[in-house]
Amino acid sequence: MAWLVTGGAGYIGSHVVRAFREQGIDVVVVDDLSSGHREFVDDGVPFIDGSILDADLLRQTFEDHAISGVVHVAGYKYAGVSVTRPLHTYEQNVTGTQVLLGAMSDAGVDRIVFSSSAAVYGTPDTDLVTESTAKNPESPYGESKLIGEWLLRDQGVAAGLAHTSLRYFNVVGSGYPDLFDTSPHNLFPLVFDALLDGRVPRINGDDYDTPDGTCVRDYIHVSDLALSHVAAARRLDAGEPVEQAYNLGSGAGVSVGEIMTAMAEGTGIPFTPEIAPRRPGDPARIVASGELAARDLDWRMRHTLDEMVRSAWAARQGE
Repeated sequence: MAWLVTGGAGYIGSHVVRAFREQGIDVVVVDDLSSGHREFVDDGVPFIDGSILDADLLRQTFEDHAISGVVHVAGYKYAGVSVTRPLHTYEQNVTGTQVLLGAMSDAGVDRIVFSSSAAVYGTPDTDLVTESTAKNPESPYGESKLIGEWLLRDQGVAAGLAHTSLRYFNVVGSGYPDLFDTSPHNLFPLVFDALLDGRVPRINGDDYDTPDGTCVRDYIHVSDLALSHVAAARRLDAGEPVEQAYNLGSGAGVSVGEIMTAMAEGTGIPFTPEIAPRRPGDPARIVASGELAARDLDWRMRHTLDEMVRSAWAARQGE
């Protein structure tokens, strides 16, 4: 039996695939390579080049492979851009999930771990986000992830689907020298691009009510996140109880200023970041409790901030 990983050729999905394999669990990957990379998937892993919107392809995949469960990572992940591309975002993230769940139902596959997001919370009015914090998504992306959770919930009621959703915060770092974040919108790649181009990275606002005046956010290492996907899958396979959703957060967070200091040290490229005005709507602090995930999914912060930066930089350089 194997687990199907949708989006398994992406930055996060490829780490999930390797974590499963390292724990002796077979995997199959479906990815349309719209943002993933074929070289991120090892040759020994069955790879299907296609979209989760293709119901026939999914049904054939379930027919051809002994799939016991699904880790659903595929989706359109650019929150800011989703505001200008709402229909595309909903098609990829809502319709895609609906098509996948339909194919799973047809094939009798009744377990799924869903890649959700901190974006379901929007701008929370609390310093420490828990799973019960109010959901107020502020972009089509965040809305689409919340709808995805609802689809799983309703299919659980209707058809007994065993499921859980993992709400990621800021995923960084690398577990392997050949896997790295290629997003044009995430902080680490943006800083690396600037440094490699000879530009000075920028901080948006240094007058917040935080220890150093810069925004505090929750950064987690991608390898830690991947291991919790395996733990969630094992619980579903064993029929053990799970929460409908888990936050994968540090409980503490780090400031953007601290990130910049670690970037200068980890890359060996000294710089003093430029200070730009605040961006409208940026809260001073967003940090999540990972207590439930620690209880059930072996969630813990195994990497320091310096290790996050150094691993990401080494992978970016192909070291």
